[in-house]
Amino acid sequence: MESMVSLAGKNVLVTGGTGFIGSHLVEELIKQKAYVTTTFLERDPSSYFETEQLANKVVMAQADVEDFEKIFDLITKHNIEYVFHLAAQPLVGVAYDNPKKTLYSNIVGTINILEAGRLYPNIKAIVVASSDKAYGKLVKNKYIETDPLRGDHPYEVSKSAADLICSTYFKTYDVPVTITRFGNIYGEGDLNYSRIIPGIMRSIIKKEQLQIRSDGKFIRDYLYVKDVVNGYILLAKNIKKIKGEVFNFGSSDTLSVVELIKLIEKTLKVSVNFKIANTSKNEIPYQSLNYSKIKKKLVWRQKQMLRTTIGTVFDWYHKNIN
Repeated sequence: MESMVSLAGKNVLVTGGTGFIGSHLVEELIKQKAYVTTTFLERDPSSYFETEQLANKVVMAQADVEDFEKIFDLITKHNIEYVFHLAAQPLVGVAYDNPKKTLYSNIVGTINILEAGRLYPNIKAIVVASSDKAYGKLVKNKYIETDPLRGDHPYEVSKSAADLICSTYFKTYDVPVTITRFGNIYGEGDLNYSRIIPGIMRSIIKKEQLQIRSDGKFIRDYLYVKDVVNGYILLAKNIKKIKGEVFNFGSSDTLSVVELIKLIEKTLKVSVNFKIANTSKNEIPYQSLNYSKIKKKLVWRQKQMLRTTIGTVFDWYHKNIN
């Protein structure tokens, strides 16, 4: 850990900082006394970013990562040293319906951040938020970082391609980038109700039937958002040691959709009214990450479990949905 730096007083850009994960990251960076700039396209008054009143603590920049000139101007104007690239089209269902937009946003947006890192020497670290979906449908129980990237669904391909482009910019131009691959992230403030945990929360609170788009047997890792944020920041602080590398961040909460529902029912002492719609198209049936590399190299570990966090998460939704 000798190479670890502090982010206090550093100029930090978070793309997509008003989103679900981005807002938690911005909140933690503020606590660590970084000078934060965040991009946004629009502002949702019900978002975690707004309910926690983060806007008056950061520089707000209305900019699309697809616009290179605007992004590069933002980085140079604010003398950005550290970039957390979270802006993306993040929904699998939307990617199925609008593949062109998803591919363009997730690939070109990443290229623009990397190109800024190539051209602007003051950038010390770029942490790119990827996904376990970059691996595609591998036939094994636990994915490791050296597994091939074989996405074939539009969302998967957008992540596979962006990851490979990150590696290109590091190996060819020595851009100080690191790639994070996470499972399903949950927590306070996720307003994408097509995702399973927000969907469950709304179903309970509004007493609505939850539509399960898979057969209920799809298995994923579930990781609490604040553990994810800790992982992002840990990588940025250790960039000299790990630049160019890829890291899985996994979880011991590896559950099918139905198992997840039962765990939430038991923990919250509620009943979830759900229906198996089985309408998903070309999605990955089983996916779990081996995260021994990050545990060994940077001593990161999952600290929060579903059974200990879901009550707090439910309270946030109960307060904000009502």
